Amino acid sequence: MTNIAIRGEKIGKRYRLGERRNYHALRDVLAHAVKAPASLFRSTLSRPASQIAGHMWALKDASFEVHEGEVVGIIGRNGAGKSTLLKILARVTKPTEGFVKVRGRLGSLLEVGTGFHSELTGRENVYLSGAILGMRKKEISRKFDEILAFAEVEKFIDTPIKHYSSGMQMRLAFAVAAHLEPEVLLVDEVLAVGDAAFQKKCLGKMGDAAHSGRTILFVSHQMNQIRRLCESVMWVDGGHVRMSGPTAEVVTAYESSMVSSAANIADRPALARSKAQFLGWEIVEPRNASPNILDSIGPVTVKFTLQVNHPVRGGHHGIVCFDADHRVMWGWAADDVNLKVGVHELYHTLPMLPLRPGAYSWYVSLWEAGVQLDAWSALPEMFVATEVHQHPQDRWSGVFNLPSRFQIQPRNEDAEPANVSPTSLNARI
Repeated sequence: MTNIAIRGEKIGKRYRLGERRNYHALRDVLAHAVKAPASLFRSTLSRPASQIAGHMWALKDASFEVHEGEVVGIIGRNGAGKSTLLKILARVTKPTEGFVKVRGRLGSLLEVGTGFHSELTGRENVYLSGAILGMRKKEISRKFDEILAFAEVEKFIDTPIKHYSSGMQMRLAFAVAAHLEPEVLLVDEVLAVGDAAFQKKCLGKMGDAAHSGRTILFVSHQMNQIRRLCESVMWVDGGHVRMSGPTAEVVTAYESSMVSSAANIADRPALARSKAQFLGWEIVEPRNASPNILDSIGPVTVKFTLQVNHPVRGGHHGIVCFDADHRVMWGWAADDVNLKVGVHELYHTLPMLPLRPGAYSWYVSLWEAGVQLDAWSALPEMFVATEVHQHPQDRWSGVFNLPSRFQIQPRNEDAEPANVSPTSLNARI
């Protein structure tokens, strides 16, 4: 990967703020000038401050290189400049300063549904949208059946899309865009279309593109998607490239920053009339600079702090761990919980917590005599940043991140067993 597919040098984009312009026909301007000639010579200094133009740098001094065949994730908060960067790379907008060089045919999925017309049929919109995205008519015709099968709208393809549901329109739009075959592909947060099954299909399609040797820049707020698809990441913050490098390092640093900037959960408003209330949580083993980042599979001890205002007798305590898609990873409960007035620390110790890297959340509750005293979706989220021990293909990697050892044992008992590293196998289940 010595060839550079994308190169950005000190890219900056400045936008004008606060200027309010009113456009009039020439006859209106002349008529107004006759009635009030002095108005033509009024300085902009006489305008209210809210109408005087200001400027904002959405992107500033962004320099980077992306090599051919590399899949790069772009992460950052809302308004950080991620979408602006992709629009400059796609030549939708010009940079105010700096320059960009892109080598090869460029395709972009910046906005799903670009070029769709409500009065045209699904079939006509496939050709129209494909042409706008840079596909030739022969190329669209060759892939037409694949696009229909992917979008699952075969029965309605000759119906005007104004009669489609919003989900059907999104599926068809993504299907067209997903079947582009450019050397360089820009993707801006468009994988969240449709239902869960279709989102999984979209991720699979993007994974196929990533493994086909295309150069991909992928913007997403879903860190699990970034981890699945990207081998390196750029973190954009305040219009600047704050950090770039291997996915695990940059994503962990970003998640840690998000946690440190969040409000202290100990400031959760007190429930004066409640018998009990959860105040906070942290990972106490293994110890980490950030109390909600897990960087070791196990053993793991999680502590929840509970304020008890009135004695609890024969209570029930439950805990559940959810993944980013709100699927239950683990759950447990205890009965006959007796608590005196005061602050209590509830410890949950597990020999291991072999979850794949990503964001997770805890949900804890306390009951007494069938009445819920408190239930808390613990914040901040838990971020798992452990070493990956999974299948290289996401569809076979599953939920658990279990280290394993693989051996080939010859039937001759005198021979030494051969240890084989999982990463050296081209596993195709």
